[in-house]
Amino acid sequence: MYNLKSILIASAAVLASSAAFAQEKPALAFVVNAASDFWKLSEAGVKAAQAELPGYELQFRYPAQGTAALQNALMDDLVAAGTDAIMISSADPKNSIDAFNRIAAQVPLFTTDSDAPDSNRIAYLGSSNTAAGVQAGEIAVEAMPDGGKCMGFVGFLGADNAVERIAGFRQAVEGKGIELVDVRGDDVDFARARSNVDDVLAANPDITCMVGFYSYNPPKIYEALQAAGKLGQITVVAFDEDPITLGAVREGSFAGTVVQDPYQWGYQGMKLMAAYLEGDKSQIPADGLIIVPTKKINKDNVDAFEAELKSRVGG
Repeated sequence: MYNLKSILIASAAVLASSAAFAQEKPALAFVVNAASDFWKLSEAGVKAAQAELPGYELQFRYPAQGTAALQNALMDDLVAAGTDAIMISSADPKNSIDAFNRIAAQVPLFTTDSDAPDSNRIAYLGSSNTAAGVQAGEIAVEAMPDGGKCMGFVGFLGADNAVERIAGFRQAVEGKGIELVDVRGDDVDFARARSNVDDVLAANPDITCMVGFYSYNPPKIYEALQAAGKLGQITVVAFDEDPITLGAVREGSFAGTVVQDPYQWGYQGMKLMAAYLEGDKSQIPADGLIIVPTKKINKDNVDAFEAELKSRVGG
């Protein structure tokens, strides 16, 4: 018979072996630019990928705040902890090149949502933000056949996703009598995002259209217009699929919204990095761009789209 001491020693050896095995799993991290409900779909995509990648440890990480410094510090921590590959949505790509290159020299680095094409990242997987901006402009043109003056609202004015969306919007409305007068940034400060809209309502009575370029901007526009009693009086073009945004599209308060597919960023991103670590580089195109299409949502297709979202996040 085995005595208790032998059993305990054997059990400890098994546990130690299991722990060592667990630690040997390659670790992949998805780092976002700020805390926002928008990222729940990407997190669901990462969880779906985890089920198909049992040999990997997948992490979904938020920085303490939506700043480039804290994002870059988080990446340094991940590398120090043994993370094998990172995908990141950069808050400030133009001022993060040195930090990105430092990380890229240590582990494979990929971008999503907001690219950093001047860095040594391997590839970008996400939307064509220029194409998404064009789609937003098309919504505005359809909603305002007689033209109008628009004010835009966004988080990071310097981020590539913001710059490209704004450029795409302007491209689509050129020659249509629609002017994007200005874009107000808020650095992902939700209180400031709301006050920006309030300020425009008070100081710019000639504005007949508002464009929310980040996921939380349209809900803040909705709040401000509702408080001012101006819902339905100002044309609103939105981005992304916040529940308030989709509800506003359904009720006709918003002309429409351009939606991305952040679920696929998480799902495809993890599988892309795993394949890369295994030596399969066939999925990396020559231009380093892997585009996940965006689409326009209006009253006609909002219900079907929302049902698809609920199925992805489990209800």
